Parts: sequence; structure tokens; C-alpha cells
Amino acid sequence: MSPLPPEHAQGALILPTVSRAFLEDWLSTLRVHCAPGQLAGFLDQIGLDDAAQPLGRVTHDQIVRLYQLVASETGDEMMGLWSRPVRSGALKLLCTSVLGASSLSAALFRFSSFWNLVLDDCRVRLETGEDRLQIVLEPQGDGGQNRFGHMLLLKLAHGIASWVAGRELPLREVSFAFQKPEFAEDYPILFPAPVRFGEVSSSLTFDGTLDRLPVSRSEAEMQEFLIRAPRDWIFTSFREHAVMLRVRELLLQSERLSCNLEDAARALNLTPRTLIRRLDAENTSFQEIKDGLRRDIAIRDLSLGAKSIEAVSQDVGFASAANFHRAFKRWTGTTPGSYRRSDM
Repeated sequence: MSPLPPEHAQGALILPTVSRAFLEDWLSTLRVHCAPGQLAGFLDQIGLDDAAQPLGRVTHDQIVRLYQLVASETGDEMMGLWSRPVRSGALKLLCTSVLGASSLSAALFRFSSFWNLVLDDCRVRLETGEDRLQIVLEPQGDGGQNRFGHMLLLKLAHGIASWVAGRELPLREVSFAFQKPEFAEDYPILFPAPVRFGEVSSSLTFDGTLDRLPVSRSEAEMQEFLIRAPRDWIFTSFREHAVMLRVRELLLQSERLSCNLEDAARALNLTPRTLIRRLDAENTSFQEIKDGLRRDIAIRDLSLGAKSIEAVSQDVGFASAANFHRAFKRWTGTTPGSYRRSDM
């Protein structure tokens, strides 16, 4: 497996993992467009296999590396998600086209115009108003219903908009024209907004006031963005949009994740009851967030291999290694030792 980049290796930022079911949504398309041996080779290089692992977790770095491998080796920067390939260099051309935009709406208009020239499966439309800027995907024929394709295209729209603005932009809402999948809890990790399913069309909505932001990027900044792609846009780092991510951050800042519900509520200027209600509205709980962070830290540290399992257990707040073993198997379907061996 490729080593983690410096900013992740030191533990300052623990990015959430996503479920293996989320990845399977993408792999189902890749199995059609890649020979079995080729796909197995890609997965082997990122430390995964092609066997069904319903409880498995996939890291940010594995998603990024898989994208880079597939886009490079297949020559399709949208990795077989649409009816015709998006040739290598398309992302660079897209970034070049938005580079000199005078406003966020101008950048999003260029974004939609570009994809309308490239894709047959979807028409991309920009809707503007005093209070909103909205990218809408309109499926064209059977090929336009690709679930992972809709997600990735909207995530790219958010990433490009954030890049030209110089910071990750908040979103008002994200909607999808497909029914809620079994891995719906992964979507808030990707989008800083309420996410809705089963809507008439897939769309991404910004507040209209964001159009007043200055947008300016240099050629050198564009090259850096492209070299890192899709690291800067595929997952969200925005902390204010969801209470669950704010609680996660508070836990991460505490000694061995010792922050409790009352501590978190106090830090957020909420009562414990209100915090419970807010988390319930986001389909989660304080304990689920804490367990998710424990899992993600453990996966990172087991992958790096610098700490003993006992040390990892203590760092994530378990009183004994035995309790950590049981919890880790419940989270991932495998033991810490087995996970470490398979990831080396």
C-alpha cells in the first residue's frame, strides 16, 4: 500500500472512512470496464481485494489512489461511469476553462457547459436566482441514471467551486434522483449539506450570496490541484455543516477521546438533550460518532504499522486489548491483527 502523505501520517487530521458498500457502487461499474486481472491489480495496490467484505472500511487515501490508478491506466478520467470515456486531460481542460471566471456563477456556467460538450448521458444545467446557485443533472436515456456517476459529478462541481474560491464552500443542500442507498450514512462525509434522496433530479445548491466571493487562481495553483486530484475535492473537510462532524472534532481534540456527551454539548452551547435530538436528526448518536472515530484512528494506525495493537487500543480509549479486539471485529468483520497483516 502507498504510504500516507505527510499531512495524514502525523495524525493531525483523521479523515473518516467510508463503507465497503459505498466502494462496491463504484466497483460494480469497474468490473464491466476492466479485465478481472486488471481490477484485482488495482485493488491489490491499494491494500484491498475484490471479495465481498460487507463490514469492511475504505480510507480516504485508498479512494484517492484507486481513482488515480484507474484514471491513468484506463485513460478515462470518469473511470467507465458514462457511456463514452472522458479522455485524459479533460480535468485539466475543465480547470483551465474556469481559471479566469469573474464570479462563482461564471465558473459554474463554464463547468456545466464543459460537461454538456463531453457527456451524452446527462445534461448539466446551472440555475441562478437571488438566493441560490444550483447545478442540476438531467439524465438523458438509460445511461444517465448512474448512481456513483451522479455523486462524483456533483462532488466535482463542489470541488471546482471551492477551489476557485480558495476555500471549501458550504452547500445549502444536495439532492439525488435515486432512492436512499443502504450506505446513505457515507454521503455526509462527502457533502457539507443535508442530503436528500428520491428527488426529481440530482442537484447541488449553493447560497446565492456566495456569488459575491472573489474567484481567482493561478496557473501554478491549478497544476498543484491537478497533481493532487482527487484528494482536494472528493471528501469534505468542512466542520460547520453537520453537528456530527463538529462532535467528531471535539472528540479528536480530547485526551484519548475522553470527551463525553455533556462535554460536547457544553462546547457547542447546547443542552445534552438538544445535542441528542440534533444528532438523532442526522441519523446518528454520540456513541456511534465516537465508535466511528475510534475505528478510523485504529485503521490508520494499524495501516502505518508503527504502534503495537496494545498501544492502538489504549490510544482510542479501550481499557483492555480484548475489548478493542471485540469492537474492531464488530466494526470491520476482522481482527486488528488480521487487518494489519492484510494491509502490509
